[in-house]
Amino acid sequence: MTIEMTDVMTDDVRTLLDRVEQTELDAVNGEFATHRDPARMVQWLADTVLAAGAGLDRIIVASAMANTALIDVVSRVLPGIEVLFIDTGYHFEETLETARIAGRRYPISLRVTAAPPVGEPRYLTDPDGCCNLRKVVPLEEALQGRVAWISGVRRSDSASRAQTPFVHRDRRGLLKLNPITHWSDADLAAYVSANDVVLNPLLSQGYPSIGCWPCTRRPAAGEDARAGRWSGSEKTECGLHL
Repeated sequence: MTIEMTDVMTDDVRTLLDRVEQTELDAVNGEFATHRDPARMVQWLADTVLAAGAGLDRIIVASAMANTALIDVVSRVLPGIEVLFIDTGYHFEETLETARIAGRRYPISLRVTAAPPVGEPRYLTDPDGCCNLRKVVPLEEALQGRVAWISGVRRSDSASRAQTPFVHRDRRGLLKLNPITHWSDADLAAYVSANDVVLNPLLSQGYPSIGCWPCTRRPAAGEDARAGRWSGSEKTECGLHL
């Protein structure tokens, strides 16, 4: 999968990130493996960014609005945090409504990208190119000038995500925190129930993994949760988390 990228690493961001050594990240991952508290992880990231001399506006949360558990976790620690929702132009209406509800429900600054015009159905002939235009490019733009971002990737999502660390340098060199990566489906369900988390209605309609409507179907019984994404092709990721 070829992803076109821009250089989001400005000189000041590079200078700030140079202060965070890989040995520190290794130690932090070890600590988080023992003390698996997502709120503690978010606080570590905030403290690290502030210690590097940057403001908390250099951190952004990325959410696909399948559920808002990650938003709930982060906003409790960092109220007012900016949350990015990428409008691809092909989202289910239920997903768009979940984003609107999240913006009203949580103490966040919701940033919704402008969807590219819907023209020819590129997803039929070039799904990688479609994802690049509608997901990866908007993310690259949103990460300009950032020091870190937070995602809701979980190891149980798929085999390709099974080794996801709690924190690492992404392909741009930015810090990427995955505070709920260790959560199983049962862990997620327990958090949702205990905290009255906003859920995308499609979850209760047989869609355990929700993307753009042209490339998402209900998985059959016994299939992987992400089997309904880009069904019939070898594609397994949109490119945001490669």
